[in-house]
Amino acid sequence: MYKKAIIFAFVLGLFAANAGAQDKKLPPLDASPMDMVYYPPMYPYVVKVKGEPGALVARVIYSRPQTKGREIFGNLEEYGKIWRLGANEATEIEFFRPVVIAGKNVPKGRYTLYAIPTEKTWTIILNREIDIWGAFKYDQRKDVVRTALPVTPLDTPLDAFTMVFEKGDPGANLIIAWDKVSVSLPIRWTDGGAKSGAKSGAKK
Repeated sequence: MYKKAIIFAFVLGLFAANAGAQDKKLPPLDASPMDMVYYPPMYPYVVKVKGEPGALVARVIYSRPQTKGREIFGNLEEYGKIWRLGANEATEIEFFRPVVIAGKNVPKGRYTLYAIPTEKTWTIILNREIDIWGAFKYDQRKDVVRTALPVTPLDTPLDAFTMVFEKGDPGANLIIAWDKVSVSLPIRWTDGGAKSGAKSGAKK
C-alpha cells in the first residue's frame, strides 16, 4: 500500500511538472528564421561527420526575411540606405583564418556585414562592431572594408533572402541574393587554405 502511494505521488508530480511547462509562454516561429552557412559548404557534415579533408575558413549567421509579395529593393529596402543584410540582428561573418577582401587584409575574427543597395551596385561593408540589432547603431568609423559589387539580375525571383558560399579561384565567393537580384563578394587567400577547402568546397 505504501509503495502504491509513493508511485501515485510520483505520477502526480509528473503531471504537475508537465502542466507547469505548458503554462510557460514559448516564442512562436520567427517570421525571419536564422540560418548559418559555412565555407567549405556544409563543413560540419562533410568534414566532421564524413571525414573528408577541409579547413574551416568562414561562417555566416543571418536571418532570412521573405518577400511576401512585396517589392523589395527600392521600396522595402530603400536605395542608398544602410541595410543589416537580412533581418533582426545584423548579419555576422566569422573568419577562421586571415583573408583578403577588395585588396585589403582582414584578420581572422568576427565581423558584422552591412550593405548599401542601389539599382546597379551594392556597397558591401565589413564592420568591427558585433552583436548589433539592425543597422540603427551602425558606426562608419568601425568599417574594415567597403567594396562596391555589381548587381546581377536573377532569372527566377527568390522569395527568401539567401546567402551561400561557392568555391572561387582562388578562395571563395559569398553569394547574396533576394527577390530579383544577387551580388557576389570575392574572398581570397593565398596559401594552403585554398587547397584544404577545395575538395569539400566542391561538395553540395
